Amino acid sequence: MFNRLRNRFLIVNMVIISFIMILAFITIYTITYQNNRKTMNDDLMQVSEFYRKQDGPDGGKYGGGSHGGGHGDMMSPEGSMKGGPPPERSVSFALEADSDWNITKTDSRFDMDSDFYALAIKAASTDHSDQGEFNLDGNRWAFDKQVTPNGYSVVFLDVTNQHQFLMTLLYTFLVVGFIMLIVIYFTSRYFANRSISPVKEAFDKQQRFIADASHELRTPLAVINTNADVLLSNNDDLIRNQEKWLHHIKSETERMKTLTSDLLYLTQMDDARDNVIFAPFNLSEAVESVILTLEAVIFEKDIVLSYDISSDLSINGNVEQMKQVALILLDNAIKYTNTKGTIDLTLKKQGHDIMLTVTNSGEGIPAEHLGKIFDRFYRADASRSRKNGGYGLGLAIAKAIVEQHKGKIHVKSVPNEVTSFYVQLSAERS
Repeated sequence: MFNRLRNRFLIVNMVIISFIMILAFITIYTITYQNNRKTMNDDLMQVSEFYRKQDGPDGGKYGGGSHGGGHGDMMSPEGSMKGGPPPERSVSFALEADSDWNITKTDSRFDMDSDFYALAIKAASTDHSDQGEFNLDGNRWAFDKQVTPNGYSVVFLDVTNQHQFLMTLLYTFLVVGFIMLIVIYFTSRYFANRSISPVKEAFDKQQRFIADASHELRTPLAVINTNADVLLSNNDDLIRNQEKWLHHIKSETERMKTLTSDLLYLTQMDDARDNVIFAPFNLSEAVESVILTLEAVIFEKDIVLSYDISSDLSINGNVEQMKQVALILLDNAIKYTNTKGTIDLTLKKQGHDIMLTVTNSGEGIPAEHLGKIFDRFYRADASRSRKNGGYGLGLAIAKAIVEQHKGKIHVKSVPNEVTSFYVQLSAERS
């Protein structure tokens, strides 16, 4: 699914970029082509004007000499100088022909044989427009023809360089465009993978969340169903004789209630991160109240609890949520501390922050599990967590609450020694 999404993103991205590139190249080429054509037409007109000015009142004919591309002057058959040089860069010549397109006069300073002139005049005669272009002997020639009293006057200009420039520009665009598309493809693929990665991670977490929730619900449902079948199979028996099965059903119902409540709470936390109303409150008193509620449980399990809470430490937040964080951390410590073990709780101010630390002795958490301990439904020891009634949601809830309060929570553990949870919160500024 995500490969299809990535490929769709790539296709759309490549189509859009290709369209923009093609449009940009066409625009640049069109502007360059039009400027080039204008330059060629101006050069042709300038060359034509130069040759036709040779037809002066003192002779009325083209000079029999030749001219060069920006070199030298025209000479009449008598050897007299007439006119100025043709435009710079021009390689050109002029031909006169009768009404049947037979050459009657040539005007060129280059040595060209009669066959070349014949092919040139033939190419001009077959084109019905006054101006045009043709290929001859590997070169590109532009011509301008006029009707004269004796036939036709045709001026030819070599425009090979201009055409080669346009072709070079076109080939450059094609090569550069192809290379750019390859670079853009791999760049887009890289960023597409990076863009889809968080979506894929969120989707995987959601799938795992659904699978874990289904798994956790399946066990109590199976117990309830089994015990209900036992009750139904003994429907004539007294209720007090079947009290054991009813207790099992109630116990599993309570477990399901706890699970669904935690799931609902996490969902509400995700949906209302920016809508919770915070107010200043005394965190020291809140943590102490949580300790008081757990004293009986701690005493019953024969655990030694010691705590050091600085007085009048205040933060800006939600008092009930922070009580829940303290309760989760202490409850987690009680569950995983063996009999005769110890739990240490401290609440101290560190600079501008307040640090809540809960440390318990016990088996600890293996290093490979530390990075995942706050994930939903994650449990380092699933069987033991099941025995202790845990679902792997408590620490996820604690993390969500702490992050909602712009704080940080992390854990350190030494296997078979101690495990410490640290909650860092910003102190209320007075």
